[in-house]
Amino acid sequence: MNLQLKRSRGPSRGFTLVELLVVIAIIGILVGLLLPAVQAAREAARRMSCSNNMKQIALAVHNYESTFKVIPAMTGSSSYSVQARVLPYIEQAALSDLIDFEQPLLTGPAWMASFNPVLRQSIETVVPTYLCPSDVGDPRFATDFADGTAGVTAGLSYMFSYGSGTGTNYDDRFRTDGMVWTDSWAGFRDCLDGTSSTVLLAETVLGDHTSGLTEPTPSGPHRRIANWSGTSSVSATEPGFAVGGSLIENPDLTTVFPAEISSYSGNRGSSWIRGVPYATVINGYMTPNDRIPDIGIHGRGFYSSRSYHTGGSMHAMLDGSVHFLTDSVDGNVYHALFSRDGGEVVEVP
Repeated sequence: MNLQLKRSRGPSRGFTLVELLVVIAIIGILVGLLLPAVQAAREAARRMSCSNNMKQIALAVHNYESTFKVIPAMTGSSSYSVQARVLPYIEQAALSDLIDFEQPLLTGPAWMASFNPVLRQSIETVVPTYLCPSDVGDPRFATDFADGTAGVTAGLSYMFSYGSGTGTNYDDRFRTDGMVWTDSWAGFRDCLDGTSSTVLLAETVLGDHTSGLTEPTPSGPHRRIANWSGTSSVSATEPGFAVGGSLIENPDLTTVFPAEISSYSGNRGSSWIRGVPYATVINGYMTPNDRIPDIGIHGRGFYSSRSYHTGGSMHAMLDGSVHFLTDSVDGNVYHALFSRDGGEVVEVP
């Protein structure tokens, strides 16, 4: 005879409110612990990608120099940049083919020249290799073309060094102690300080597209260029900075910022194709992420390396190596790294 045993079961017991809150709190703690690690891992990946971009550009310069025995030159504020010249060497031959370098980049009267519409397609093309993946800025900057139509210029993060910015080396129109200047002719043979101790290019952040009389307090790196009020007056004199409209050597930038700043421009890094200083070059006068913004002087000036990487920014040396230099790097060492022939004996920190 089969006997069926009946088991009595009490009512099912669920989570109490207290238990549920404890579980939620534990999950919240775990998320709080894991989220910074995830964010750090993502930033590490972006920083590695940034380093790879810079190495690719540095190797492109090596290939160019191997062919022509010089590093490509800036060709003036109204003409083409170094970045435009090395396109075929960063696997952008198709984009390079769109550029007729015999065409003027800007057309129209000098005081109101605009981009040549014949070159629109290349001017508006974003080059991913020229952009740091950590930069939160929009790489497309509004502009007008010479035919009256509106368009954009494609921006960039990586700037070629035109020197230390010390002495008179802030002005790219003349020979500087960097690797490029207007119509420069420097090659590896001219780097007397050694290719492993000379900066070829460094990163900065895209401008915020806004110009005005002030700059909002930045939550990160400065994204606007501060324009010296003396640029409109040849008689401007600022003790510690300028005499008779001309800069003294190694000026004290704190004497003009912010007291003598007339306006701010959000066009830093606004066009990879144009060889104008604010768009495509950098110098080493200010250390990375300096508390003073970039200073515009007569269309030239002092342009710092800046980034969204915590604590410093990336620099590619002439030998192709890429290094992260911290915000606290010694100023004299930093100047020396941007000089190709100063005779200093320094190592990359």
